[in-house]
Amino acid sequence: MRLLIIEDNQDLCSELADFLEFQGDTIDAAADGITGLHLAVVNEYDAIILDLTLPGMDGLELCRRLRQDAGNWVPVLMLTARDTLNDRLSGFECGADDYLVKPFSLKELRYRLSALTRRTAGLHQQTVLTVGDLVLAPETREVRRGGKPVELTAIEFQILELLMRQSPRVVSRQHLEYSIWGDSPPDGEALRVHIHHLRHAIDKSFSAPLLHTVRGVGYQLKLSDAIPP
Repeated sequence: MRLLIIEDNQDLCSELADFLEFQGDTIDAAADGITGLHLAVVNEYDAIILDLTLPGMDGLELCRRLRQDAGNWVPVLMLTARDTLNDRLSGFECGADDYLVKPFSLKELRYRLSALTRRTAGLHQQTVLTVGDLVLAPETREVRRGGKPVELTAIEFQILELLMRQSPRVVSRQHLEYSIWGDSPPDGEALRVHIHHLRHAIDKSFSAPLLHTVRGVGYQLKLSDAIPP
């Protein structure tokens, strides 16, 4: 993997780089947000390891600009010493795909990076998926509704693809969480936040919602008048 580490703690950055290079990864690094954003925009990476607290521009603002201004949806794993729910949710709100709270295991970090990059490495089936006027092309990672492009993060794309493949069946929260994070889901709020963003992206501008919550069970993608089997 080609990875970008944006971390101002030199000791931690060196430790991460040494460990990941030993795993066979290629590493670029930046010690401040401005340099990190520049590298993220001009180069292609399989994933970015992003510290929350950075000089010049913090990780939240960097992630927001990367997503909204640059239209770059490379997977972002955010590192934070702020172990509160609101801080973690803020990371997801700005477009982060996953997070780790310091201190963390290097092996777990590598596992999460591998899981993120597998989702965006063209391992999806190539059949174009459709539900109503919503179209997802796994091979090109394009999503459109009503002919209009829809921008999603890596995890939002994976959730949508899974729901579309199962449509109109209900997919349980547990199945979604395991498909996304394996045996190490961040917490119960992470999936809810991603679902909230996904619903906003695919349903906000349309009169007929496609993404439905089945209370106590999970989520379902279907036309409002569709009857599940």
